[in-house]
Amino acid sequence: MLNQIELFTAPASEAILQRLEERLKERNIEAVIVDDGEEARRIVQEKVPAGAEVYSGKSKTLQDAGIIDLIHDSGRYDALRPRYMKMDRQTQAREIRKLIGAPDFMLGSVNAVTEDGLLVAASATANQLGPYANTAGKVVFVVGSQKIVPDLDAALRRIHEFVLPWEDEQVRLRLPSGSFVGKILIIEREWKAGRMEVILVRKPIGI
Repeated sequence: MLNQIELFTAPASEAILQRLEERLKERNIEAVIVDDGEEARRIVQEKVPAGAEVYSGKSKTLQDAGIIDLIHDSGRYDALRPRYMKMDRQTQAREIRKLIGAPDFMLGSVNAVTEDGLLVAASATANQLGPYANTAGKVVFVVGSQKIVPDLDAALRRIHEFVLPWEDEQVRLRLPSGSFVGKILIIEREWKAGRMEVILVRKPIGI
């Protein structure tokens, strides 16, 4: 029997991945299984056309896959995060909110996905959760197979007991205060066909 750390870090079996792919499709969410971050990055480049407006949520998964570099540094896309990070959050808060509130393409990850296809994402600021849920034109998630958990209870435990301590430690390297779980989004089904896609990565990637 897996201990808690193993439960939240071990890659899922091929059988679980294949079943999850089908469960996601039943929920009107496109899904594809790839071997590693390099393959995930290649699919993202195929899915997102050159010149597209793209907002990427803060994500170690995207960073580890090289997708952050692809979006922000390649010059291929209209990347919104570098633009808003240069803006003054005190005097330009309204402009920032509108800039990132409804991107054409939203890239990110989730903190957990249940074996029956519930996608669960937590955030302190929640600035990525609105685009995930509704306002982005298209959403692409990259999800390492270690994030697959048996059920919603395990997904919430993964967030509070595994992801939050890691994130809190990272935040404290830059700020005097740590992180916290501000809001949690649970995606059960997508309304619009083709709007949301999950790239499931066999090899563990991200946190």
